Amino acid sequence: MKILFIAPTPFFADRGTHIRILEEALALEKRGHEITIATYHIGREISSEIRTKIDIRRIRRLLFWYKKLEAGPDWQKIVLDLMLIRKAFNLARTKHQDIIHGHLHEGVLIGWIVKKLLFWRKMKLVADFHGSLTKEMVTHSYLRGGFLKKLFEYVEKRIDNMGDYAITSSWENTDEIRTFRKNNNITTILDGVNLDYYRNIPAKSEMKNILKLPKDKLIVTYTGALVMNKGIRYLLEAIPKIIEKNKNVFFMIGGFPMHEAYVFMKQNNLENNMRLISPLNYFNLPKLLAASDVAIDPKDSSTRQASGKILQYMAAGLPVVCFDRANNREYLDQGAYFSQKQSSEGIAEGIEYFINRSSEIMEKGDLNRKKSEQFSWDKSAEKIEEIYNKVKS
Repeated sequence: MKILFIAPTPFFADRGTHIRILEEALALEKRGHEITIATYHIGREISSEIRTKIDIRRIRRLLFWYKKLEAGPDWQKIVLDLMLIRKAFNLARTKHQDIIHGHLHEGVLIGWIVKKLLFWRKMKLVADFHGSLTKEMVTHSYLRGGFLKKLFEYVEKRIDNMGDYAITSSWENTDEIRTFRKNNNITTILDGVNLDYYRNIPAKSEMKNILKLPKDKLIVTYTGALVMNKGIRYLLEAIPKIIEKNKNVFFMIGGFPMHEAYVFMKQNNLENNMRLISPLNYFNLPKLLAASDVAIDPKDSSTRQASGKILQYMAAGLPVVCFDRANNREYLDQGAYFSQKQSSEGIAEGIEYFINRSSEIMEKGDLNRKKSEQFSWDKSAEKIEEIYNKVKS
């Protein structure tokens, strides 16, 4: 089939939303589908990293000053999304797409508009929700309470009902949308991991030498977006608590934007206990994780988002410290410390658990490496293809 992905984001940037879009597209391409991605005017060209025939089409650079790559709302995106409607419409009209696959709420709305404008083509729309639009805007402090929040909640529910079929990246989001979605055509397609990236990686001791990490310290790592709704504040506040009692722990944080983490490190005199890596190339992530001992995912349940980074940690054979969420349990089972407290204290207690039980680091890491094989993107693509066939029949 000819599939049009609508990605209202600066694709490609090294963060979870983009990884889901990219890996879904690559896995569907492996199954013989022709993928076109309509996206913003900025973002890294994936052809410099991997071999693929995915056709990336960008809007015009009218907002040439807009260069924001990190996650989070921005009112200028309204203009970019209007331009993306035009781009997606032209692509759907000229390339005769079979399926429109809209990512994020904006992408679903754009896909719905294009489908209605080209109604005689009888294209089908698959809605791919990565979390809650309103809750994300609240966590980024773009919304608080009052009329505006209620308006966005109303709009979000209308979009949640769009699409011939809906998929989400988390059980939590699926359960929430199912309570008011008029048809029951919704399922969870969890994030996956590309296991090929983790083959033939040098041994941990060798990677620590290459990255010049302290050999006598426990390397605790976080990778991903360094923004509030990813829980980064929980992790940062936990670090001084750990260092005060345990001098044999070293923290590695990779991602962007780095400013808040850098200021925190300087203010707390943690330069000898932390390394900040930014930007962190997604395709170099396996080597970084191979040099680590314990991984952290401090994302709470406020945005209903899944956490694809956990699967990267699992493929690297790392135990994980995280909060006790349904998706985390689904991924990790026995391979993690699940904190009942969604706080910096909860993260600190999880790190201390592994400090005091070093034998469980390798044990839980091995469990995670084996279980990661259940979450390949190939299996996700197979499920998505079944949905495509179902809506086309």
